[in-house]
Parts: sequence; C-alpha cells; structure tokens
Amino acid sequence: MKILGIGNAIVDVLCKVDDDFLVKNSLTKSTMKLIDKDEFKTLLSLSNIEETVSGGSVANSIVGLSQLGNNVGFIGKVSDDNLGQKYEDGLKKEKVNYLYNKKKEPIPTGSCLILITPDSERTMCTYLGTAGKINDQDIDESTIKNSEITFLEGYLWDEGEPKKAFDKAITYSNKVAMSLSDLFCVERHKKHFLELAKNKLDIIFANEQEITSLIDANSFEEIVTFSKQIKKNVVITRGDKGALSILNNELIECEAQKNLNIKDLTGAGDLFAAGYLHGIINNLSIKECLIKGTELSSKIIQKIGARI
Repeated sequence: MKILGIGNAIVDVLCKVDDDFLVKNSLTKSTMKLIDKDEFKTLLSLSNIEETVSGGSVANSIVGLSQLGNNVGFIGKVSDDNLGQKYEDGLKKEKVNYLYNKKKEPIPTGSCLILITPDSERTMCTYLGTAGKINDQDIDESTIKNSEITFLEGYLWDEGEPKKAFDKAITYSNKVAMSLSDLFCVERHKKHFLELAKNKLDIIFANEQEITSLIDANSFEEIVTFSKQIKKNVVITRGDKGALSILNNELIECEAQKNLNIKDLTGAGDLFAAGYLHGIINNLSIKECLIKGTELSSKIIQKIGARI
C-alpha cells in the first residue's frame, strides 16, 4: 500500500449558518472546538443539514489520494452503530481500504458539525465520540510496515490512549507525514508537536498560522530558518500567497490559483496534502507536488464539502 492514513473517524455534518449564529453560540469563526454530546445535539437542532460525509482531516486526504488512483488505506475508530456503518460505507465507496474492524463501543461514532458562513469560512464543532478513544491495539504493526508512508493528523494526538496509538504508528513506519491540523491543536500540544517535528516526522504540513504558533515566530524568515535547521520536508500553505516547501536547504514556491469562485474552505488543507503526497509517491518533483496540491485545494474550495 502506498499511504496509510490514521486519524479521527468523524462523520461530517455540513450546515449553512449566518455570522450571528456563531456569535449567539459563542463560537470563534474558522476554528475547531471540541464539544460534548449534549452541545452537539443542541447545535444540530438549531441548524439545517446540507450533507453528511465520512470525514476527518486525514480521511479527507486519503479519499483524495484514492480518487487520483492511488492504493491507500485508513484506520480510524468508529462504533458499530448507524453512523459507524455510514462511515465505513462512505470510505469503501471511494475505494479506500478501511482497515478497522468496528465493534459495539460504549461511546457512539464521532461527528463534526461544519458550520459554513456566507464568507465561505467553516467553523467546526466536533464531538469526538469513540474516535478519540483510539489506542495502540487498534493499530496493526504489519499494516504500518507494508505502507510506504504513514499519514497522521495533529487532531489525533492526545495524552493517554491516542498518544500510544500515535507512538506505535511512528515506531513501525517507513516514512511519517503529519498535518499540524489546527491552530488550537498546536497551542494545546506545542511542546510535543515541536519534538515530533524535530525528531520523528519526515514531512510536516502546516498553514502559516500553525507553524508561526509552533515556533513562536515573529517573522516568516524565522519560519524558513527553523525549517532549514530541522532538515525535514516542511510544507506550508499561505492562502492567496500560495504554498511552499522547504527541503534540503532549498525553498520551492508555488503561486495560488487566481479568480476562484470560493464557496467553502472545508478540506482545503486536506486536499492540498492529498495532491502533494500524490506527487511524492509518484516520484514527481517538489515543484510538481506543490502544483498538484494547489490544483486539488483550488478545486475543493469551489464546492461545498471536502470531496472532489
């Protein structure tokens, strides 16, 4: 298998709301907030559902890679309930090898309410459910060893059982890629993420905001210097400023596509990572990897949801 993704298995519930909805419910636009089951039910009851999809950050990337014709798999924990079955069916429909054997769990399958405001920004309220209970027993050593790259998400990293799953995956991987996922995620786990970036990861995906926070940078030059020092492949997306990769002391840039009809920024980073990793496993140049990532992220933001 080319790439194995390990992440939170979350059923995405997409809803359109206005800015007042966010204010009334004390939500910060463009961020991800973890909520409990009751808050999830309350917010859901106040929203109109547009669509439900098998989501989660790395899962979105893995589906993108599958749609490009790559042999890929995914491990993410769901319960043997209605949403869990929908989740599995959704990935299999996209020709992804779903490599988790679900069973009835004490906690239901996780869901994420994606609130899309008129400016196309998305604000996420996530009830992790059983996705947040993934542990090392859920990770099969031979599956990891048989994959060229293991792709992890920062969202998955948490003290306790999920950290054990993370550590086991890294231990047996041939090569490790990871997305920093979210600014709040970086703020919460800064010390650990920094250690991972310096010592354990081969490819690091981040947007400018996330990497700035990770190293407490005061300028973009500081980010470039840090990336060169750690000698990893650091891939940074910068919105309308494009994207760049810093590898082997070399900085390679790619411009953003212009004149796009932006509808929803859900999945922009996930699909960028899919395009970039597609380039890596198909031996494209770094510039071509950046172009492919930009192409996919530009496509996805011109439609609702994170599926091309």
